Amino acid sequence: MSVFFDTHAHLDYPDYEPDFAEVLARARAAGITKIISIGTSLASSRRAVALAEKYPSLYAAVGWHPSEALAAPADLRPDLRELARHPKVVAIGETGLDYYRLPSTQGGTTADDAHYKARQADIFKQQLEVAAEFGLNAIIHQRASFDDTLAQLTPFAGKVRGVFHCFGESVARLQAILAIGSLVSYTGIVTFKNGQNIRDAVAATPLGQFMLETDCPYLAPVPYRGQRGEPAYVKEIAATVAQVKLISLEELSTVTCRTALEFFPKLA
Repeated sequence: MSVFFDTHAHLDYPDYEPDFAEVLARARAAGITKIISIGTSLASSRRAVALAEKYPSLYAAVGWHPSEALAAPADLRPDLRELARHPKVVAIGETGLDYYRLPSTQGGTTADDAHYKARQADIFKQQLEVAAEFGLNAIIHQRASFDDTLAQLTPFAGKVRGVFHCFGESVARLQAILAIGSLVSYTGIVTFKNGQNIRDAVAATPLGQFMLETDCPYLAPVPYRGQRGEPAYVKEIAATVAQVKLISLEELSTVTCRTALEFFPKLA
């Protein structure tokens, strides 16, 4: 059996409380040997670290999600530094910018939008600073904010690489990411009937410059679409990606695991 990693899962979410052991057992049975549980706040990050301490196959990323920017402390850095020192914390994130639901779409004003964007930019910058300080790479979230996200990451190129997780943008945007030394990762959307744009991006992404993820509990691949996702489903994502890239599962396993180990050195 070919082995794979799930480089982006939200295993600290309550979705997994009823059957956590079974979820991990199914991942093992599917050949998913390493899983990164992603923090979305300080509390979530601490839960991710606690899971990594308890389970050998689990690792953690620590960060603050941009959609929760208004709830973030003024200075995240002291707490992030404390978490980043942990031997199983492999990255900072997820962090980035998200303009999909601005306050003005929910009864707010354009001034509220400006404040929201400024808070997101500030906590993104703080997280990139901690990543650079600790020699860690960053897990990048962007939604309806590509140009601003790339512009804010670019000055850190050479110090911090980003993986644009759940990539679903154009080939031109893919090339802009790769040009600054960053990567992308692909989710179950690649298996969706309406995911041809994702398959086109996969086809255009050189081997060694992408990883695989579930973003579970979200975006479960076909044939589980609409259900709760879990790390075992990397197997279905990998099957589609291998088909698009015209390579064997064994080759995809080798190259994506090597890419992840290079991007997240503490995974080793």
